[in-house]
Amino acid sequence: MNKFQLSICLSFLVLLGVTENIFAQNANSVKKPSINKELIGQVNGEDVFQYTLQNKTGMQVQLITYGAAITNIITQDKNGKMNSVVLGFDSLAQYASNENSLMGSTVGRVANRISNKKFTLEGKEYTLSSDIHGGVNGFDKRVWKAKELIKKNELSVEMTYLSKDGDEGFPGNLSVSVTFTLKNNNDLVIDYKATTDKATPLVLTNHTYFNLSGGKDTKALNTELTVFADQFLEFRDGSLPTGKILNVKETSFDFTSPKTIGKDMEKVQQYTNGYDVTFVLRNQTGKLALAAKAYEPLSGRELEVYTTEPGVVFYSGNWLSEKVKGRNNVPYTKNGAFCLETMHYPNSINTPAFPNTVLRPTEIFTSQTIYRFLVRK
Repeated sequence: MNKFQLSICLSFLVLLGVTENIFAQNANSVKKPSINKELIGQVNGEDVFQYTLQNKTGMQVQLITYGAAITNIITQDKNGKMNSVVLGFDSLAQYASNENSLMGSTVGRVANRISNKKFTLEGKEYTLSSDIHGGVNGFDKRVWKAKELIKKNELSVEMTYLSKDGDEGFPGNLSVSVTFTLKNNNDLVIDYKATTDKATPLVLTNHTYFNLSGGKDTKALNTELTVFADQFLEFRDGSLPTGKILNVKETSFDFTSPKTIGKDMEKVQQYTNGYDVTFVLRNQTGKLALAAKAYEPLSGRELEVYTTEPGVVFYSGNWLSEKVKGRNNVPYTKNGAFCLETMHYPNSINTPAFPNTVLRPTEIFTSQTIYRFLVRK
């Protein structure tokens, strides 16, 4: 068959709608696990690299060393079609711009909020550059070092960063590593590790925005969410916790059984323009346990979130704006994606009743979160 005949045959297959089945079959075929590294530019004179991990099922995860960020996750839907299930940008310049709302970033030194930009530790008061997400130039705006790891046919990228004493107002030289592992069962595992030479607060998380429809729905309001938590943190304006822990029962924050994200949205918009709430997980042991599930009916995709952390912040993309264009030049939309940020509670350093977030020189901080991707047929 010559090229012209092949072209005619392919055109005919397209007309019959058969190519979709071909792609579905290809998606279901066994792939060779691989890691690809690419230099994609510079930020403040530092080289930034992109890593693309692919497992046996064809699932792909892309990472960049700017912000130790997850920039893309491509998974199968119920028909075997591969699509991106997270928000992102097309260029490094956009990630490094003010348009970037922590897309897929590693957030620290202390994720979420610290009231009044201040805390007192060991008798000394510290003033920070900002009250939120680790400061004006937190971990999400830093270029991390990275190396590839291959173990038991599983692919990992370890990213490291040294946050120096006084960085954004925090004490201590803090060495942080975040290892992203793509397993062949479609688990994306994030392992955090840190040490310090001075006592310092530490709360790490990842800020990926999920839309499990794979582009079929511009909003995530029809996604069904379950959170394994019977309590949440009361909060005031700006989502700063008051220190009180409330029961979810008979409130709009009850996701103990599957409920669409949009069902009670109007009831919570008076607080934060949508959901931006910290759930107190049932598991408080520090061991890995299921924290949340999300199911998107159009695509059949299901996301399970496991963590060793005591809390998860559910954010419903309240401030995503059409003025900002994401991947493939498609504008974002309010509630177009959601975040499930596993972490210790916000403002813990100023709330003695909350679990401890202070890391000391004799200790090693470790934490693990797993994003597991499944499909319901």
